[in-house]
Amino acid sequence: MGSNLRVAIHQPQFLPYPGFFHKLTLADIWVVMDDVQYDKRFTNRNRILAPSGPIWLTVPIDKSQKFGKNMDVTINNDIPWRGEHWKKLSYSYRNARGFKEYGPYFEELYSREHSKLLDLDLETTRKVLDWLGINVSVIMESDLGVQGEGTRRLVEVCKALGADTYVSGQGGKGYMEESLFDQNGVGLEFQEYKPAPYAQRFVREFEPNLSVVDLLFNTGREAAGYLSSGETVSPKAT
Repeated sequence: MGSNLRVAIHQPQFLPYPGFFHKLTLADIWVVMDDVQYDKRFTNRNRILAPSGPIWLTVPIDKSQKFGKNMDVTINNDIPWRGEHWKKLSYSYRNARGFKEYGPYFEELYSREHSKLLDLDLETTRKVLDWLGINVSVIMESDLGVQGEGTRRLVEVCKALGADTYVSGQGGKGYMEESLFDQNGVGLEFQEYKPAPYAQRFVREFEPNLSVVDLLFNTGREAAGYLSSGETVSPKAT
């Protein structure tokens, strides 16, 4: 796929925070971890800013699948979550500068029934990538046929793609076996991300790391300019 190929590997998330999208600006390929166990932290939920403070938008899932793979998790549509989401979004952001720009998409999104959580996560993430002008290829990990756990699995994904560099989130420093990348000829770099403050409604002090929809609605077409322009840092340089 060419020289200096940079890869980010990440769980699918529901309307992720801006730092997620910043990481994808640093990569050529995003490998979606569709064939690993579902992680309840952000795969089906994220926070927005309401008049009362941060609140969750949660997509209910079939709880019998909470230990299943991301690709298999289905949405529990017996719970009227779509109308609740749209109500919370419109109440919180209807007077924000970007609501006319992005609101119609979400209104249409919530008018449709969704079966698989992964499909919903990917559709909304791709839409935000388009809005932010981020050009990154999206590949399903299941299509690569990789094996292994932990750092070994990350390395095998990079090798399957012929990647030169793995771009890790900041949290990777706490759990990865960094030496495995060097042993397999794959460079390792860590994302350096600091939230860029922007004007938010309802608060005096900036509330960072909310869902990207807070950034979009509050800044409109200027949203991409608020993604940090920071570079990655090699562990050998820290």
